[in-house]
Amino acid sequence: MTVESPWEIERLDLDAYLDRLRPAADAGGPPSRSALDALHEAHVRTFTFDNIDVLLDQHPGVDLAAVQAKFVGRGRGGYCFEHGTLFAAALERLGYQVERRLGRVGDPAMSARTHCVVVVTLDGQRLLADPGFGISLVRPIPLVDEATDEHGGWTYRVHQVPEGAGRGWALYRLRDGRWDLMHTHDELPVRPADIRSGHHFTSTYPSSHFRRTLIVARHLPDRHVTVTHESVTVRRPGAPTEHRPLRDGELPELLDLLAVPITDSELDALLRRIRDLPGS
Repeated sequence: MTVESPWEIERLDLDAYLDRLRPAADAGGPPSRSALDALHEAHVRTFTFDNIDVLLDQHPGVDLAAVQAKFVGRGRGGYCFEHGTLFAAALERLGYQVERRLGRVGDPAMSARTHCVVVVTLDGQRLLADPGFGISLVRPIPLVDEATDEHGGWTYRVHQVPEGAGRGWALYRLRDGRWDLMHTHDELPVRPADIRSGHHFTSTYPSSHFRRTLIVARHLPDRHVTVTHESVTVRRPGAPTEHRPLRDGELPELLDLLAVPITDSELDALLRRIRDLPGS
């Protein structure tokens, strides 16, 4: 008898998801490190990290069916709970062993468990996949204390850290010669209800960063671009970070640059919404 996954991975249209990632043709092959790397990189280059639907008060939720309709159907992006839900489902359907985990962005003493990552066990090695962060890993990194990975000019490091009575893992990015903490995650089991509750807090709590700031980010072929309602940040491997104010009337042009499929009515609503955000 077939046992259905609590994550409803059977509902994923895997072929349609992989079609969105073309031309990364080997991303959907049998489980292997090269196929996993290709899938991860294709995912983060295909889908934006953004909170547009949160600001528009029209977020469809983080169940797989809703995420699939948004990402695969429309070609839109979202934030970590959506990326993690979709990516983990695709991996499982392709035969990978995965665990969803929750983490804390920045200082773990000051933040809630509002980040979602995916841990993949492949050939006896655990790998950290992080497709839903503002400046995501391009490919998974070994989940080993002091593991360092440089790919495409981006360098990351993992450290094991204490987490309550157990252990956790911290991910750092090398920036301007120093290691910046991105997030930590723990090894507690994660259920669909945990993802839903984390999303609910993140998308509705008045002081949530995602309620107060527009964020749209994407890995482009030669750079990573982050757009907020106040600024534009461009990061190129091996080069100083470029940071400048967002110019009046520039947002639609940048959404085109980042290939965000947004309707005219959504764009109009977003432009009205950001006028009310702090700092605007």
